[in-house]
Amino acid sequence: MIVVDTSVWVVAFRSAAGAAAHALRALLDSDEVALAAPVRIELLVGAGRTDRARLRRVLSALPLLVPARSTWHLIDTWIDRAGDAGERFGFADLLIGALASERNAEIWSLDTDFERMERLSLLKLHRPS
Repeated sequence: MIVVDTSVWVVAFRSAAGAAAHALRALLDSDEVALAAPVRIELLVGAGRTDRARLRRVLSALPLLVPARSTWHLIDTWIDRAGDAGERFGFADLLIGALASERNAEIWSLDTDFERMERLSLLKLHRPS
């Protein structure tokens, strides 16, 4: 399972013929993509009025990852671990990372914050070939 971050979706939407769009389509076609709740919200917030309903339909076909009590506990643990290492992360990135990590999924992102999280062994990144 691959949790695709907002940054990848945006690049794929902007350039349908680009490498990111091609790789994303391949993952979608093989049913490997899961959608973290914060990513769904970010995509819908950024969508234009005419695109929102169609985007909702498309995204509804993906498994939606939502937080549970264990997710918040994991985030608390990560905040302590990151803080002790001198690192800070935003709420959405922590939530996306924790949702993926709980399911042993990789994250595909263009956001370097996730690279820092991986260096702390908090999560695993997906690197398309």
